Amino acid sequence: MSYVTQPGDPVWTDLFTTDTDSAIDFYGELFGWSADVAPEYGDYITFRKDGLAVAGGMRNNGNSGPDQWTVYLASPDAEATAAAVTASGGMIAAPVTAVGDLGKFGVFGDNGGVGIGVWEAGTMAGFEQRGVAGGGQWEGHVGTPSWFELHTRNYDDALKFYREVFGWKDPFTISDTPEFRYTTIHSVTPMLGGVMDSSSFLPPSVPGYWTVYFGVEDVDAAVRKVAELGGSVVRPAEDTPYGRLAAVADPSGVRFSLGGNKS
Repeated sequence: MSYVTQPGDPVWTDLFTTDTDSAIDFYGELFGWSADVAPEYGDYITFRKDGLAVAGGMRNNGNSGPDQWTVYLASPDAEATAAAVTASGGMIAAPVTAVGDLGKFGVFGDNGGVGIGVWEAGTMAGFEQRGVAGGGQWEGHVGTPSWFELHTRNYDDALKFYREVFGWKDPFTISDTPEFRYTTIHSVTPMLGGVMDSSSFLPPSVPGYWTVYFGVEDVDAAVRKVAELGGSVVRPAEDTPYGRLAAVADPSGVRFSLGGNKS
């Protein structure tokens, strides 16, 4: 399935992990993913749901930071985006690199120190399948990326950074109270993701993080499955105005989120 992609939209996510074999087994059991490994691209993994690409994965050799999921935002010119990153107070973690004719990627730190990737599409546009989360309703294919969320202690500056660097043109502020400050990437559906002011609960040593919400049919059952497969529960399932949500981690400790309709 093709999607209309605007600059700054989340178009890909991949897992950086020291144990790719375990990851293939874990996410395969949890989401029903298959995995294709490409030796020509450093054994890069393409995870597929029903034959369609939904995420990637690569081995962490221990020299390039912690295991984590990385979110990639779309850019028509990755090199120009990299230049804008440094001009706006960010940093380059991995310089822009061509991946054959598939496209170009880079990984940066935003102006609050949170990692974010860029993808300039070539023959690969990005997700071949994804879900949609909006208005508290989770729709689309189970086991696919459905929402992308930045938790930051640098809320106002972060919004300015992503507008300047990734071209967010019409972010929509859902709430701006001291208890809950949240802005979505777009003001119209599909909104795809948002930015949360998390300064009140982030540990002092954590500048923030992007998290991926994977849609599931039954959030509680998925949380139990995570534990059965050797993962852990970071935040138990709860009903919210935006659906039933939970935060979990895989057996290597990599955090991600689960979302679905209320129970």
